Amino acid sequence: MQADTIIVGGGLGGLAAAIRLQAAGRRVRLLEKNDRVGGKMNIVQDAGFTFDTGPSLFTMPWVVRELWAAAGRSADDVLEIVPVDPVCRYTWPDGTRWDHRSALPDLIAEINKLSPPDAVNFFRFMAFAGRIYAATAEPFLLSPFRGWRDFVTPRFVRDAPALDPLHTVDQAVRRHFRSPYLRQVFNRYATYNGSSPYRAPATFCIIPYIEFAEGGWYLKGGMYSLARELLRLAESLGVEIETSAEVVEVCVRGGAAHGVRLAQGRELAAERVIVNVDALHGLRHLVAPEHRRAWTDRRIDRFEPSCSGFVLLLGIDRDYPELAHHNIFFSPDYPAEFRAIFDLQVPAPDPTIYVAATVRSDPQHAPENGMNLFVLVNAPATSERFQWEREAGGYRDLIVRLLERRGLPNLSQHIRYEQTITPADFGNRYRAWRGALYGPSSNQALSAFLRPPIVSPDVRRLYFVGGATHPGGGIPLVLLSGKAVAEEIGREN
Repeated sequence: MQADTIIVGGGLGGLAAAIRLQAAGRRVRLLEKNDRVGGKMNIVQDAGFTFDTGPSLFTMPWVVRELWAAAGRSADDVLEIVPVDPVCRYTWPDGTRWDHRSALPDLIAEINKLSPPDAVNFFRFMAFAGRIYAATAEPFLLSPFRGWRDFVTPRFVRDAPALDPLHTVDQAVRRHFRSPYLRQVFNRYATYNGSSPYRAPATFCIIPYIEFAEGGWYLKGGMYSLARELLRLAESLGVEIETSAEVVEVCVRGGAAHGVRLAQGRELAAERVIVNVDALHGLRHLVAPEHRRAWTDRRIDRFEPSCSGFVLLLGIDRDYPELAHHNIFFSPDYPAEFRAIFDLQVPAPDPTIYVAATVRSDPQHAPENGMNLFVLVNAPATSERFQWEREAGGYRDLIVRLLERRGLPNLSQHIRYEQTITPADFGNRYRAWRGALYGPSSNQALSAFLRPPIVSPDVRRLYFVGGATHPGGGIPLVLLSGKAVAEEIGREN
């Protein structure tokens, strides 16, 4: 039976939309370019090591449970969602170390170690960020959003001051915390959507609010378990899924999407198409120019990309006891790091380094007495200013040396497996626009509300889902994007 809905891409957003639509009685076919679903949430297993190569921590686990419930199932029957404690371990160049603990009394004790006055300031910050969450959750995060008309309501006018869009994340953080260490911790959350805390609006203080209020979580067995179980759920509902099936064009007739054309030339018809490729890539490369308005191309060119990532997968033959599940080794000059990424568009020479060691929660992810280190450094989107094909090896050596200086002595002598993933790789593998991890950056006051919409502005019955559209990047928001698209399609006549 012919599908009435074709989904291009099997990332989390596409899978979530497929599940909801199929559960609502639609006939869905999902086409994935690569040999497995999951998009940027992926997995590498080699030499006895297992690495999650995408998101390594998620918040708002109720979003996952609600998705399964929409299909009449229970997520807890197939996923073991566990808290992580400490949520993250932070280390500074001067040797200071701080743990973000999940239990409130332990967290306050940790804050007191750095700056006793900031224990009270933490609650003030949470109250400030909580007001942002209250103002944005229902109309923006949890509902379909097609543009300003959906948001400019009497309630928005009433709540707009709470969003604090005219100050930056850094300015809001400085208003609330005295400790330079805590300021750097709370500034870091702007990177969760690929932005700079010195340019992104204070509205994004909602990100640390959610993590501190609801906790940080992990899936036993690895984060890729989520993609694997979403695939099984979709297939059990009857979604037809085809991998190694690259779509090169959305077919348009009479101003409306009516199917897709694959790389091999095959065409598939459908009543509507959902694109789960980076929305900017999809608009530019999957919709023929004659079906796009000129202003669409001009708008794409004006978007500033979010940051990308430089990744090292390191399998090592020793244990570093000081490493927790999640670790941050901060740079000595945080503003300089973001100037390099966004202004100079080159990798920072002394960057902050994130290290995830899932072996702390899943010992089978590394051989005995070994560790699997997922190393991530914020990096600029691809541009002519830096050629990863030539420079990746040198930057890899720099990151390893920095880790050795910052607390992992002799790391280079213990590497038994490694793989490098660059921004160019993200662009090639996942069709990420300019290799950016989160689509457009959120470095301007109202940029969160100016992302590419879930409904195509040019072609009827064409929709977009995923981290580059509404409401944004990260596991829960991408899953909510799938919900928003399914609800929008439910409004069709």
